[in-house]
Amino acid sequence: MQVIWLGHSSFRIEIADKVLLVDPWLDGNPSFPADRRGEATAGATHILISHGHGDHACNALDIGRARGIPILCIHELAECWGEQDGVTTMGFGKGGTIDLDGVKVTMVNASHSSSHDLDGGRPVYAGSEAGFMIAGEGHTIYFSGDTDIMADMDWMGDLHKPDVGILCAGGHYTMDMARAAYAAKRYFNFATLIPCHYKTFPILAQDADELVAALPDVDVLTPEVMDVITI
Repeated sequence: MQVIWLGHSSFRIEIADKVLLVDPWLDGNPSFPADRRGEATAGATHILISHGHGDHACNALDIGRARGIPILCIHELAECWGEQDGVTTMGFGKGGTIDLDGVKVTMVNASHSSSHDLDGGRPVYAGSEAGFMIAGEGHTIYFSGDTDIMADMDWMGDLHKPDVGILCAGGHYTMDMARAAYAAKRYFNFATLIPCHYKTFPILAQDADELVAALPDVDVLTPEVMDVITI
């Protein structure tokens, strides 16, 4: 299994024979090198979108169309996008699991908000925010999406037992490094943890030193954009 950070909260996950693009924000992402867009999307089989905000969802439609691959997301957003030409969606809800033949994606709760720009830049309701449990190759990845600490993390950790965590940790809009560390220690037993939603803008945390220091028993990885993490 390989995990590649595309900057901000965007990831390329190669698992089993699938290539998942999770919240792929490539165009206009100050963390992502524009000349590597083709490399980031090559061979993609599915797109996962945690919520409708532009820094997570703005490239879903064009990548989906260009590659002819489905977008997995909350039902309401899938219904909206599915009305557009050339777009295939797979809508589901929290607690629901989509079996991708070797990889199972379960939608779980998050605590944030969700909208997208549809009518002259006006925010439009885009269904509920979510995270994902991605299981395959003997591993389970918890992708938190944008969230704060939630009591739901207790049963999520106990039921799904993710060994790999991808947690938002930049602060201001989501958990910060201290809160992400608290969530990891209290609710999960990660072997590997990758922070995200940081360094993109000045208002967000610019490094993950606090998270690394708080979790000495966890392999906290802070890759550069497009580095390959093999698990």
